[in-house]
Amino acid sequence: VQLQASGGGLVQPGGSLRLSCAASGSIDSRSTMGWYRQAPGEQRDLVARIDNFGTTYYADSVKGRFTISKDSAKNTIYLQMNMLKPEDTATYYCRIRLGNSYYWGQGTQVTVSS
Repeated sequence: VQLQASGGGLVQPGGSLRLSCAASGSIDSRSTMGWYRQAPGEQRDLVARIDNFGTTYYADSVKGRFTISKDSAKNTIYLQMNMLKPEDTATYYCRIRLGNSYYWGQGTQVTVSS
């Protein structure tokens, strides 16, 4: 299983970015996929996740600003990030859970700065 994340970059406060994460390999339709982020010196925290039923979960810090979605045909998830704040600056990682196994993608850097 491989995950390829993309879409990070530099954006001004209040701006938007859209992250993508495409999964390839032996993907089970019952998988749960999510986005995590890690700032320097901080732990890696869950940002949002979506399960095979389309049920979503968001960290309190991003509710109302971020939206996670998926294209099951492409085994791809997206994270639409609006009203970005400097504290959203971090490396964002996607993760897929397949049964009791977890796989991580490479990180994509998001920097929110004026």
